[in-house]
Amino acid sequence: MLRTKDEIAKMRRAGRVVAEIHEKTREAIRPGVSTAELDQVAREVLDRRGAKSNFLGYHGFPATICTSPNDMIVHGIPGSYRLKEGDIISVDCGAIIEGYHGDAAYTAGVGEVSPEAERLMKVTEESLWAAIAQMRAGNRLSDIGHAVQTVAEAAGYSVVREYVGHAIGTAMHEEPQVPNYGPPGKGPKLKVGHVFAVEPMVNLGGPGTRVLEDGWSVVTADGQLSAHFEHSIAILDDGPEVLTVP
Repeated sequence: MLRTKDEIAKMRRAGRVVAEIHEKTREAIRPGVSTAELDQVAREVLDRRGAKSNFLGYHGFPATICTSPNDMIVHGIPGSYRLKEGDIISVDCGAIIEGYHGDAAYTAGVGEVSPEAERLMKVTEESLWAAIAQMRAGNRLSDIGHAVQTVAEAAGYSVVREYVGHAIGTAMHEEPQVPNYGPPGKGPKLKVGHVFAVEPMVNLGGPGTRVLEDGWSVVTADGQLSAHFEHSIAILDDGPEVLTVP
């Protein structure tokens, strides 16, 4: 669905709330902090900004944000886990303003992390920005995922295939889906007014995944590290605008 300038303005407001959640949770990340405490930080931002969480209650999800440490890829439930020096943790969150959604994620190190973990996070974020550069009217939907795959695999990593990006607007997950892989030049043409949440999930090892007994938390099948970065992006006349930044 194509969004009007007024709709994109509302999504921009929601995106700025998401950006503030990112800022405040990043500041809170340190050894000894529990993932439940990070969730509380996010709740406080939402309350202060008069926004609603689009994660809490979504298909029964019990928290405001997703917190996914180390080999956990996505959908981790905040709880008693306390961050340790050398961990990496992905924080995925969203906000609703006037019925319009923002959605974004980042991965951060806890204290000093290994060079291996640092490189994984750097490449994953680079793959997101490579994808965003493809988000111009006239390009094809598959150009986005092809950019992610090219950057990630050139670094020797693998791209998760079971979980993908998506269009976003008056619902958090709208069609079409936006895979993080595939050949270029395929799928519908990108148009001014499209808004997508693009979210590379890149694994240090193989691309395989499994879901834990809680029914939500997705981990790498081989137990190796994973990183996750995401932004909500609108396609405008002059190119892509990242909505989930301050």
